[in-house]
Amino acid sequence: MKVCLVGSSGGHLTHLYMLKSFWKNKDRFWVTFDKEDARSKLKDEKMYSCYYPTNRNAIALIKNTLLAIKILHKEKPDLIISSGAAVAVPFFYIGKLMGAKLIYIEVFDRYDEPTLTGKMVYPITDKFIVEWESMKKVYPKSINLGSIF
Repeated sequence: MKVCLVGSSGGHLTHLYMLKSFWKNKDRFWVTFDKEDARSKLKDEKMYSCYYPTNRNAIALIKNTLLAIKILHKEKPDLIISSGAAVAVPFFYIGKLMGAKLIYIEVFDRYDEPTLTGKMVYPITDKFIVEWESMKKVYPKSINLGSIF
């Protein structure tokens, strides 16, 4: 199984990194911002840099969509996992078209309202994970696995 882990640097990247027991023995690659925390945390990992800022930035969205086409065509992952933020959107939609399975993890600090990214990818995910039972009201088809932290 080949896994793509995609997300913004900072807390989203930390969230994904905390899933190490899942991804450590899998063929994998990362897509995140080329920032110090990402370079440090992923120094021994295969990493592709994506464009930012991503929040409500149409130019970055277009660039990241083209990047998603290029990277996903090259790597052909079986599974794409993200906890956000906006960089996940093009990778999820292109990945879905290419037949990848999609898992989205809504971030821990959202316990009663959805994120914009969560709302955008919820309709196409294969598994949508929340960390608070109250979020099942927001995302009825989600799975509550509790806190990753």
